[in-house]
Amino acid sequence: MDDKLRQEICHICHLLYNRGYVVSNDGNVSARTDRGTILITPSGVSKGRITPDMLVETDADGRILSGDRYPSSEGKMHWMLYRERKDVMAVVHAHPPMATAFSICRRPLTERYLAEMIVGLGEVPVTKFAMLSTDEVPLSVLPFVQDHCAVLLANHGALTWGPTLLSAFDRMETVEQTAKIHHYVSQLGGGVELTPAQAAALRSMTGFYQNLAKNRDI
Repeated sequence: MDDKLRQEICHICHLLYNRGYVVSNDGNVSARTDRGTILITPSGVSKGRITPDMLVETDADGRILSGDRYPSSEGKMHWMLYRERKDVMAVVHAHPPMATAFSICRRPLTERYLAEMIVGLGEVPVTKFAMLSTDEVPLSVLPFVQDHCAVLLANHGALTWGPTLLSAFDRMETVEQTAKIHHYVSQLGGGVELTPAQAAALRSMTGFYQNLAKNRDI
């Protein structure tokens, strides 16, 4: 029933691994099924070697429904996002190097340098540090769930969410690219931000770009 979704999750995991956003057993990916259950990557498996049969199915509170492995030890932040945002259908956590460096420096991505960030991502705040695999992690993300689609987890990488697996992955990629550009701008002595009015005009065009991304009626 969920074969296609399982394949898509594995595809995203392989993209993360091939892009260098995760190594070894880093990161975790999940998606909401049509039935409202959650498919999530297991603990202790490289995202470069994951296969559909390894995924674990849980309910929105993390109770295991099927699968012979344990769900990701960071599943709590995934389940919290699905409970808080009914429109969220996928969550991605990874350790892209530049974004993770920003998370260690506790530097949010807030400067209005890039049109792509303003339209497709928005500001990326940094959470308070939370001890891994504890309830502190979802609690650190909770203040940003409603008004953002990505955060930097202090000393812990990045977390993105969206209406599809690809959208969540694309946002992770944009977070990393944005962090790289901010780093280069800093090395060059600082940049010039777009004005608040220019940023508002870009945000008003979000629907226009969303329509362009759809198939044409022919």
